[in-house]
Amino acid sequence: MSATVLRAAEKKILSCLKAAYRGWYVDIGSAVGTSDKIWTISLNQESPKTPIVMLHGLGAGVALWVLNLDYLACHRPVYAIDLLGFGRSSRPSFSSDAVQAEEQLVKSVEEWRKEMKLEKMVVLGHSMGGFLAASYAIKYPDRVAHLILADPWGFPERPADHKPNLPFFYRAIGWLSQTMNPFWALRLAGPWGQNVVEKTRPDIMKKFSSVVNDNEGENVVAQYIFQCNAQKPTGESAFHAMMTGFGWAKNPMIKRIHEIPSDVPVTAIYGSRSWIDSQSANIKERRPDSYVNVQIISGAGHHVYADKSDVFNAHVEKACQMADKAADISSGTCTVEEKTSSIEDTTSEDIDVKK
Repeated sequence: MSATVLRAAEKKILSCLKAAYRGWYVDIGSAVGTSDKIWTISLNQESPKTPIVMLHGLGAGVALWVLNLDYLACHRPVYAIDLLGFGRSSRPSFSSDAVQAEEQLVKSVEEWRKEMKLEKMVVLGHSMGGFLAASYAIKYPDRVAHLILADPWGFPERPADHKPNLPFFYRAIGWLSQTMNPFWALRLAGPWGQNVVEKTRPDIMKKFSSVVNDNEGENVVAQYIFQCNAQKPTGESAFHAMMTGFGWAKNPMIKRIHEIPSDVPVTAIYGSRSWIDSQSANIKERRPDSYVNVQIISGAGHHVYADKSDVFNAHVEKACQMADKAADISSGTCTVEEKTSSIEDTTSEDIDVKK
């Protein structure tokens, strides 16, 4: 594990962006630990449009939004964060109780919002991030202009006699994580952990091959994923507390989705080839008097934001435009321009410039 290597891998992936980005730590105080900090990147902060905040899935981090950031930042402020306990953010110890762990993660997002002084935002979450985004909308609905769920984990109830149609990789994780954290094998592999990612998930690297320059053969995406998960697995432990059998949540979101006020619109985007059960009818049934737009993208899998990024981005922007209209913000677009500098602020003595 190397925080330096993680930082370098993230920078190399994000160097593929055309738009300028800024990265820094947001101090959220003692949200869970004693001095928690959330790693944040932003683009186009000056735009008056409704900002979008992006919450990644299990084992991921801000850099894996690289296929989406340019497009979305062309129209509005974009923020992506490493959830507390993941990526480059602080890694405090979470509760082993499912309800409390969920509440702690949601609280950390709200503390981040307060520090950022964002009054209202579009909240986009993928997989586990979608579960937390929905939970956030239940607790803080006045802060959510539109909820976007990207192949969200943890929504359906676990059938008593159902055997999941999961890919082998996820079945193995599910079996092993009954008693251990999901990615313990990566840490056990030590210096060969990146190789484990490359061998077991070559599809992940292919998703980003169109933009990530890997001429040196270092497989920077695999390196980034490994380094995100090689550190102290506190966020992973929180997920372990919330899950049952990896594919389901102990407290399924579908049983609570009706608690989101009816004036909060919801867009759900699924991949047609995903192992996630879309349960689209259930979301609509639980919110009969609300705006619920369910989109299933043909040919996309669980990583719908990367598999069909152009279609995904269009659906996300449509939802964001609804938020703009609701907020009575004048419409407008800009073009993504080549920028010569992207500043990443870590400390006052540690400033990097993307060239």
